[in-house]
Amino acid sequence: MVRRRLGFGGTLAATLFACASLTPSLLPRTWLYQAVLAALTGILGYAAGAALGALVRAAVPYRPPERTRQIAWRVLIGGCVALAGTALWYSAGWQRDVRALMGMDTRITWFPPLILAVAIALFTVLLVISRLVRLGGRKLIAWLGRFVPVPAGRAIGVMLIAGLVALFADDAVSSAFAAKLNDVSSVTNEGTHPGVRKPASSLVSGGPGSLVTWESLGREGRRFTATAPSRARLAAFSGRPAADPIRVYVGLGSAASPEAQAALAVRELERTGGFRRPVLAVLGTTGNGWVDPHVADALEYMYNGDSAMVAVQYSYLPSWLSFLADRERAAAAGRTLFEAVRARWARLPPGDRPRLLLSGESLGAYQAERAFRDLDDLVAEADGAMFVGPPNAGPVWRSVTAGREPGSPIWRPVYEQGRTVRFAARPGDLGRPGAPWPGPRVVYLQNASDPVVWWSPELIYRRPDWLADGRGPGVSQEMTWFPVVTFWQVVTDLTAGLSVPPGYGHRYGPNIADGWAAVAAPPGWSTSDTDRLRALITSS
Repeated sequence: MVRRRLGFGGTLAATLFACASLTPSLLPRTWLYQAVLAALTGILGYAAGAALGALVRAAVPYRPPERTRQIAWRVLIGGCVALAGTALWYSAGWQRDVRALMGMDTRITWFPPLILAVAIALFTVLLVISRLVRLGGRKLIAWLGRFVPVPAGRAIGVMLIAGLVALFADDAVSSAFAAKLNDVSSVTNEGTHPGVRKPASSLVSGGPGSLVTWESLGREGRRFTATAPSRARLAAFSGRPAADPIRVYVGLGSAASPEAQAALAVRELERTGGFRRPVLAVLGTTGNGWVDPHVADALEYMYNGDSAMVAVQYSYLPSWLSFLADRERAAAAGRTLFEAVRARWARLPPGDRPRLLLSGESLGAYQAERAFRDLDDLVAEADGAMFVGPPNAGPVWRSVTAGREPGSPIWRPVYEQGRTVRFAARPGDLGRPGAPWPGPRVVYLQNASDPVVWWSPELIYRRPDWLADGRGPGVSQEMTWFPVVTFWQVVTDLTAGLSVPPGYGHRYGPNIADGWAAVAAPPGWSTSDTDRLRALITSS
């Protein structure tokens, strides 16, 4: 049973899936990633082909003669070898083309024989495991047949095996992996990044007089509060005396619940005078509490330090795992923080209120966006927002892109003539369309090649609009949607989102300066100021 030869339908489908995985996707990949991707998609293809073959055999009693089957197998093997060889031959060129689109070095290390060898070896391991599971299931069904009718035994056996596999995958693999990663991440959270020191400013959390202890901030919170630009650096950029920035952060160890964290954050803003600054930004964080330093620094340089920002940590886990397992926790934390801050902000006289802004990158964008029902709710509650590399699970993002004007691509949609919200892959996109753009303004920075934006389970069975609406900057014209395959390609791309130049993948860099300038530029801010801020971010 385990060592039986390969099935005809499974072999054909496995080859087609594996060869499809060699085609280009959003980002360039290494030869080893390609080998693993080919094995994973190949085993999925084999499962689909074997299942389809079994259905055909059950529905059609005819069996071709042995001689015909032998000829069919020879043709299949020859065709599979030719197809695999052709795909491997072109794969290196496809990867170079993707790198060229992104201005990267096209000299790459690519080993087609090793790709094939590693893919076959991993495919074999996965196939043996699946056949062992099937063998166990058949033995269980045969044993049950001694006590119950055969149809009932088959139904019970299939349900038991499926339940055991699901239980093992959930408890022994997924839960154990998540628990182990959570343990490792919580230990990491206790550490401090090299070079990060307890701040001397009383205007940041963890500093002198802070209501939040330095130890409770967590690894990313300590980096966020300790790395605020100094007055000297801010003054060097602006050419005039600067203020000390206010950065408030509440870690998981600082309070016992999201409500307590939000209340502590508000008290810390009151202590530091955050509600008396011209601008107050509520920032979303990624799973482990990270805040993009470019998002924070750019706003502070823009306001010459006369700004305040606040963020909370809701998880120890990496962003990608938090997105899969902790999305509701992220949403609840973001909503609780914003509502608490806004409630205190609303108690101020209208003329004394700071501009209330929102921002976040990746899962932090999702966290910030989930504080609102829709776009109208967002602009009614806040004075502006900038979301960077947002996952497409956000409710505002989804409703706006679904309602985009005909002819505008999903990677740069136009919604209601750009009256409130605009999308940008390049700085010039913020000027499109040329219609008036009053406030509050909402900006989405999203690269056409960012897998964080475009990954979705729907890729398994549906061609995405970002491949149907025309290709955005950096997306290969050779990229083609394949059921199941494209899903795994983009999953692989998620791990390489930061390995490309700014403006591609999940790298936004200097474009953040343009985003803030569009949303919340202070009086007297000019285009040349934005250019200088872009240069500063690029060099940092």
